[in-house]
Amino acid sequence: MTRPQLLIDTDPGVDDALAILMAHAHADIVGLSVAAGNVGLHHTVRNARTLVDLLGAGIAVFAGCTTPLVRAADEDAAFVHGRDGFGDIGFPEPKAGVADESAALALLRLTRERPGELTLVALAPLTNLALALRLDPGLPARVARLVVMGGAVTGHGNTGKVPAEFNVGFDPEAAHVVFESFPQFELVDWEASLRHAFDETQFDEWLRAGDQRADFYGRIASTARSYNLQHARRGVIAADALAMAVAIDPSIVTHSQTCAVMIELDGRLTRGATVVDWTGRLRRPAQAKIVLEVDQARFNVMVQRALGMSG
Repeated sequence: MTRPQLLIDTDPGVDDALAILMAHAHADIVGLSVAAGNVGLHHTVRNARTLVDLLGAGIAVFAGCTTPLVRAADEDAAFVHGRDGFGDIGFPEPKAGVADESAALALLRLTRERPGELTLVALAPLTNLALALRLDPGLPARVARLVVMGGAVTGHGNTGKVPAEFNVGFDPEAAHVVFESFPQFELVDWEASLRHAFDETQFDEWLRAGDQRADFYGRIASTARSYNLQHARRGVIAADALAMAVAIDPSIVTHSQTCAVMIELDGRLTRGATVVDWTGRLRRPAQAKIVLEVDQARFNVMVQRALGMSG
């Protein structure tokens, strides 16, 4: 079986790290385009380089946008991921470098070089991808698939704004550009990740049974896991890993619904909300395949392999 070819837009971030470990274990990573999001761009780029060092892979890292497209972000996620995005462990300066090319231009170039071959996995606020689309609206025709981790399709978000999910809420205008530009894409939202959280005790067993990747992930995830426990979030939540599982193997999806999905930009209380036309009332093209359930056992195995478990 041919390994999936993945172009990953990311803002590492603890759950981004697990997703990238999964991508390396199950697919070929063509490049990492990096945005600000969970923490500032200086940290997210450094964290991407740290991951490249860990994996011993010559994966290109492209630095992207330092801010959202239009408005300054209200918050980042340092209070979950740590000030540096990796649990404030204090890793040494990574050896992997950063490409001279900007993230948006890299997205365009790589899809031009390999039209129809690449799955674009969007794990970050969609700033880089939106900028690329404004530079070249023909981008969607060159992408085999777009898988987005973002949104909260029934309004149970994870930000200071009640209905908003972090990636979309960080840069709603960018999400609007992407959602309006792609004729079809797969959406893995925050609420799906809550339904597919890992059992805490079981996940700790996986960490003990893994290799250096498990040791690394266990260390950086400690802060985020403590935060979730303190805020009554059940289990080990791995939103980006769930999106990556769908990107690697779409047959893992057991239940989905395709609907028109839009982003609220102007609401005083609802800016950044994911608006889903569940019943087709607006007569807009249904462009988003919303992932509602995946095969949990297969998802577990994919993560186990990413952590270096044998067998």
